[in-house]
Amino acid sequence: MTAIKIAIVDDHPLFREGVSRSLSEIEDFVVVGEGASADDAATLTASHRPHVVLLDVSMPGGGINAISEIVVRSPQTKVLMLTASEDVDPLIAALRRGAAGYVVKGIGSRGLAEAIRTVVGGSRYISPSMRAKVEQSLLDRPASLTGRETEVIELVAEGLSNKHIARRLDLQEKTIKHHMTEILSKLGATNRTEAAIRWRQGA
Repeated sequence: MTAIKIAIVDDHPLFREGVSRSLSEIEDFVVVGEGASADDAATLTASHRPHVVLLDVSMPGGGINAISEIVVRSPQTKVLMLTASEDVDPLIAALRRGAAGYVVKGIGSRGLAEAIRTVVGGSRYISPSMRAKVEQSLLDRPASLTGRETEVIELVAEGLSNKHIARRLDLQEKTIKHHMTEILSKLGATNRTEAAIRWRQGA
């Protein structure tokens, strides 16, 4: 059986160490790295290419902000968010950015292991208490952007034109236009300005 490689990024050492210890005791789980910030998440992803990154929502640099960098650096890596809050807005923002799952920290080790296996298997995992607060239609919308689409919308949000984005990413302008068509569809936006606003707000 292929081991599932996991990176844990949370700025609370005791919580992080407890999660690491619990997961390491599971036969096919291997914790390949730990960190405490968005920068650490990007570095661990690039270095270890884990199957899953457990990412704290409220750590330094912002867990939600870190999702985009992880998706770009390692598209095959699944992002599973960890939170102590049951606010819906961060959940929606995380899913928009490309997170594969969202877990409330009160979960036990067995439940967390189930969540990890679920996202590695290609399905989305949302803690039941959170899922009940969100309309099913919103959860099921195919809004996750690819790594390249994430790069494009970030540059759009910075105010760059398609021509300048093409130069920055060393792509043809028609390729950028294709990506924009997909982005508008996924974000439910009618123009690039609206798309950029929705992306930034996670709406």
